[in-house]
Order: sequence, then structure tokens, then C-alpha cells
Amino acid sequence: MAHPPSSIHQHTQQFLSSVLSQRGPDALPYTEDVKWLIRQHLLSLSESHPSLHHKTASFTHNDGRTLNLLQSDGTVPMLFQNVTYNIPVVIWLMESYPRHAPLVFVNPTRDMVIKRQHSFVNPSGLVSIPYLHNWIYPSSNLVDLVRNLSTYFASDPPLYSQRRPNPNPNPRFNESGSPASVSAGSIRPAIPPRSYPPSPYASGAGGGGGGRIPSPAPPQRMGSGSYEDPAEVYKRNAINKLVENVHSDVTRLRKAREGEMEGMFSAQAVLREREQEVLRGLREMEREKEGLEQQLQMVLMNADVLEGWVSENEGKLGADLLSLNVDDAIVPGDSLSKQMLECVAADLAIEDVVYALDKSVQDGCIPFDLYLRNVRLLSREQFFHRATSGKVRAIQMQAQVTSMASRAPSYGV
Repeated sequence: MAHPPSSIHQHTQQFLSSVLSQRGPDALPYTEDVKWLIRQHLLSLSESHPSLHHKTASFTHNDGRTLNLLQSDGTVPMLFQNVTYNIPVVIWLMESYPRHAPLVFVNPTRDMVIKRQHSFVNPSGLVSIPYLHNWIYPSSNLVDLVRNLSTYFASDPPLYSQRRPNPNPNPRFNESGSPASVSAGSIRPAIPPRSYPPSPYASGAGGGGGGRIPSPAPPQRMGSGSYEDPAEVYKRNAINKLVENVHSDVTRLRKAREGEMEGMFSAQAVLREREQEVLRGLREMEREKEGLEQQLQMVLMNADVLEGWVSENEGKLGADLLSLNVDDAIVPGDSLSKQMLECVAADLAIEDVVYALDKSVQDGCIPFDLYLRNVRLLSREQFFHRATSGKVRAIQMQAQVTSMASRAPSYGV
């Protein structure tokens, strides 16, 4: 006895309210802010498509994680050649639903097979239609999804029924000589039959309602009169295709990763070179900083000495500061210092005269022979001044060493 629609809807409401309100380790992995929207989507789907039933089941991701998720399991109607067929599907609401689209799989029964090279269903049964790719939160919903599935299934049916061998190879003929129908049920509005082997997929929700999928073809006969199991042929072809796809994917990924690694190694080498340059520049700047700090200390010490000397001698001059002769500003401490001062002053004066003679002969102010004669005399005189200053410096150094030795305390042996 069928349940009335109101009781079914009430049961669905109670089931969804119960599973979505669970807490603790048994709670479904949906965020709290979208559970109400998930409940509304599933209730709307139940009202528009009662053939889809909601339940919870374990879903295993590709990385091995297993989660308890909501799913809608049942059939989706499609209209093909003016006949309505029911395609068994499973709609998984992933943990990111409804912000991301659900996963939809066709779930062929034991006597169904997925069409090869289908435009939007892969061999594993995963459905990929534009509505799923263009899923927009929160406007997209399950009702519109199922309507799109029905439209796309009608344009290209994803499942076909396998033909079964006819148990009566000799058909009966009527009086007119034409084949008579065996039964009313054998004449079916069929999707174009395909001789596909049986599906390796587990049986799911069967298709009920208006229209049945046509029966399969008999197994193919091999050359020696023996039959080859279609399931083994399908399995072998599927494994070969899977190995080929995996091999091509691995090769492509390896080439891509090798290119990325080469680029990263090149970037690493450039970064290491730049690191060495930065460290080298940092060390040079530290050395330069230390040198500048030493020079700054020296300048500050000299400035202190000069300020002390100026403050000490300003009081001695008094009112005679304006009438002071610059030659008398610095008085040598002894005869050797006076002689050294005169020799250095004469050396620098001759250097200035020679520079002025060079400019004059370049400008043509004096003849060249006069220039050579004067430079010779001045160079001779400059030589004597420099030799005298060198001897005076040596005597001063010797006197300084002697003075230091005389001030040093004598220690007994």
C-alpha cells in the first residue's frame, strides 16, 4: 500500500531535521549557517521528484578520507523518442555544499551499461554538465539540477540495456506469413540497442515508471566456436584504458614538475648569488662605518684641542688681535722647530712658483728658455730645503727618543 504524499513529505522533514541537528562525532560535516538551506533544497526536490529518496551514506574521497554525507538516490525521468525512461542516479551533497556543486553519478542496474565515450558521463558514472560547472551559490539548487539532468539525458541517453538471447529461436508465423509478436511486453519503445557487455557497476535504485530499456544482444561468438565472456572483455579494455590514461597523466605531470623544478633551481642559484652580494655589501658598509666613526672621533679630538688652544690664547692677545702679524701668530718652541718651519715654508713657496711658471709658459707669457733656467734654479734650491728639513726631522726624532728614555724609570737588575 503506497503512502500518501503528505506522510512521505512529513517523514522526509523529520528525517532531515534529525540528521541535520545531530551534534558530536555523528554530526554531518556541513556548516551550521547552511544546514537550513540544505534542508529546503532537499524538501523542494522531494516535492518535485518523489522518485528521489534522501539518506545518509559513507563517501570515500580520493585521498582516502571517509565522511558521512547526505545523498539523493533514485531515478530521473527523461523523454526519449516520445517515451519516458527513468535513469537511476545518486546525488551526493559534499561537505562544501551548497557553496559548491554536488557530485552526480548515474547508477546503472545489473542489466544496464554506460554508453562509451559519452559526452557528459565518464566510465565511472560521474556526470558533468554545464549547470554543475556554473554552479552559483545561493541561487543554484537541486530542483533545477535535476531538470537539467533530465534535459541532457534526453539529448544523449547515458545508459543502455543489454540484449538477452531469445529463448525461442524459431519465431511463430501468423497466417499471413509475418512474424507474430511473442507477447505485448516484448514490443518496447526502445533506445537504439547497443551490443555492450554487462556493467561492472553495483546495482542501485532500479528504474521504474513509464518505459523500459530494451533487452541486450547475445554474447559474441569467437572464431573457434567458443564464447568470450563480455564482462572479461570489458574489464580488460577498461584496465588497459585506465593504465594508458594514468601513464600519460604521470608523464605529463612529471614533465611539468621537472620544468617547475628547473625554474626553482635557477631562481635558487640567482637568490644565492644575490645573497652573497648583499652580505658583501653589508660587510663593506660596516667597515666603512667603523672607519667613519674613527675619523669622527679624531675630528672631535682635534676640534677640542683647537678650541682649547683658541680659548687659552684669546686672553693673551686682548686688544692687539686686529694688529697681530700672522707671521708672529705661531712661535716655534726651539731652533730646530724654527728651522723646520722655514724649510717647509720655502719648499711650499717654491712649489707654488714652479706651478705659476708652468701656467705662464703654457699661456706664452714667458719664453721657454727662461722657463727652463728658472725651473732649474728653483729645483736646486727646493732640493736643499727638503734635504735640510729631512735632517732636522731626524734630529728631532732622536731628541724625542732620548727624552723619553731619560724620563723612563730605571729598574734594577
